[in-house]
Amino acid sequence: MTPDLLELEEQVDALYEASPSELPTDQVEGATDVVEALIRFLESGHVRAATRADDGTWAAVPWVKRGILLAFRFGNVVATTGPEGGHVPEGAGASFFDKDTLPLRRFVTEDGVRIVPGGSAVRRGAYLAPGVVCMPPMYVNVGAHVGSGTMIDSHALVGSCAQVGARVHISAAAQIGGVLEPINAAPVVVEEDVVVGGNVGVYEGTIVRRRAVLGA
Repeated sequence: MTPDLLELEEQVDALYEASPSELPTDQVEGATDVVEALIRFLESGHVRAATRADDGTWAAVPWVKRGILLAFRFGNVVATTGPEGGHVPEGAGASFFDKDTLPLRRFVTEDGVRIVPGGSAVRRGAYLAPGVVCMPPMYVNVGAHVGSGTMIDSHALVGSCAQVGARVHISAAAQIGGVLEPINAAPVVVEEDVVVGGNVGVYEGTIVRRRAVLGA
């Protein structure tokens, strides 16, 4: 772990023990900076909410999940609208209301992610590798990690902190559950080269090993 990440972990753990109402304004503002730093590490793929050991076992990374929870604790609910979830002026009509620390993620061509028009959304703090294809409408939540060449089909969900490997097909209406709390709870994992059939649900810390096929 780099010094920057070690420092970030210490900051997250310290803030997790505090309540926003107990902190002076400058420290609350600093907390949002800590959250933003973690979100950027998650989106770059340099930090994950779960890791795989050499023996194939998966485990949550508690400090990362604590940091994601800080985004909810220190964020403020704001009005958003439009396909990118941008903030709207006070008093203007809005379609959605969510924490300002976790808006929808915006992509650029250089990310190499194909998002077909039609109502899909990816929350900030999720990693989508180059080559991921998103068919509308689908949703990826904060802390999720999706490997290269994976297709997330229409009406599919990748829940918070779920770990999805490369070259996975998450078929239409499939649900990959999220496990954000408890902090130490095992993640939902789908390893490489898996087919998750239409309408299949994978929940509660289930681990699907590579090359498996799950039928409806």
